[in-house]
Amino acid sequence: MNRNLFVSCALISSMALAGCAGMSDTERRVTTGAAVGGAAAGIVSGSWGWAAAGAAAGAASGYLYDQSQKNEQKAYEQGVKDGQKK
Repeated sequence: MNRNLFVSCALISSMALAGCAGMSDTERRVTTGAAVGGAAAGIVSGSWGWAAAGAAAGAASGYLYDQSQKNEQKAYEQGVKDGQKK
């Protein structure tokens, strides 16, 4: 059972990540978080319910990471502008 679950999660993850070429950074990070969270929770628990919960938590984490990266980039760009004014 666990081997089948692992193979299924790995296959789903690889298919999801293969389609990331035309996605925005936000979409890519949310999808990657969902895939990793779902696979990890599915492997650890062996339950589809927990895998779904892990995917939801991973998607939320991916979104929060994306927002953090965007804020960091904005702060960097603002620092460059402020440095050029001096």
